[in-house]
Amino acid sequence: MTEKTFPADTAALDAVLSFTEEQLEQFSCPPALTMSLTMAIEEMFVNAAYYAYPDGGGSVQLAIAFESDSRTVTFRLTDSGIPFDPLARPAPDLSIPAAERPVGGLGIYMMRKTMDEVQYERIGEQNILTMR
Repeated sequence: MTEKTFPADTAALDAVLSFTEEQLEQFSCPPALTMSLTMAIEEMFVNAAYYAYPDGGGSVQLAIAFESDSRTVTFRLTDSGIPFDPLARPAPDLSIPAAERPVGGLGIYMMRKTMDEVQYERIGEQNILTMR
C-alpha cells in the first residue's frame, strides 16, 4: 500500500488527484475508470477538507493498494477530524428536481455508486473510509 499525507485543505486537491492518477497509471487502470475513481476520491477528500476540521488545520492520509490477482484497487482515507460516517447519510431523492433538492449528499451518493465496496470505521480518534 502506498500512502501519502495531505493538508486537509482544498488547495491540496490537485496534489491528491495527481497522486491518485499516478498510482492508477502504475496499475494500468483504463482512463474511463481512472476518471470515475478520481472523482470518488475528490468527493471524499473535499468533504474531509471542508468538514473534518472546523477549526482548520489537520491532514488526510490517502493510501492506495492494488491487488493484482483480483485486479482490485483499495483506497483508504484517514483523518483525525470530527466523527463523520458518510455511509449513514441517506441517499438524495433523485426524483426531486436538482434546484429543489437540499444541498449536500450527492457526492457521497456518486462515490457509493462508483465503488464496489465502501466501509467506514471510527477507530480511536480517526475516521477511516475504505473503498474498493
